[in-house]
Amino acid sequence: MIKGFGGIFWRTKNLDALKRWYSEVLKIEMGDWNGTMIKPDPENETIFSFFKEEDPYFPTEQQVMLNFQVHDLNETMQHLERMGVSLAKEKEVSEFGQFIWIKDPEGRLIELWEK
Repeated sequence: MIKGFGGIFWRTKNLDALKRWYSEVLKIEMGDWNGTMIKPDPENETIFSFFKEEDPYFPTEQQVMLNFQVHDLNETMQHLERMGVSLAKEKEVSEFGQFIWIKDPEGRLIELWEK
């Protein structure tokens, strides 16, 4: 019944600043309609997962966490450093891949993943 992940929507306190940050830091270009379409390729997976309310994987006051799959995590880390964006948690490596975390200007934790 489900064909794919439809989208992620949230409210923001400062639309222009947040659009600029996502464009500069994560290279996600937003259109005039304040959104973008990310078309996955065969090497990209979207995970839809539930967490218990008290699970410490991401801040309990944050209802949703974004996870973006990247091509090269080391290259991404170099870009983030040039942009002055520090890691919110240390890099982790597991059987699922490599992960880092940053925060957007409104404090939302974002996970970046290389498979």
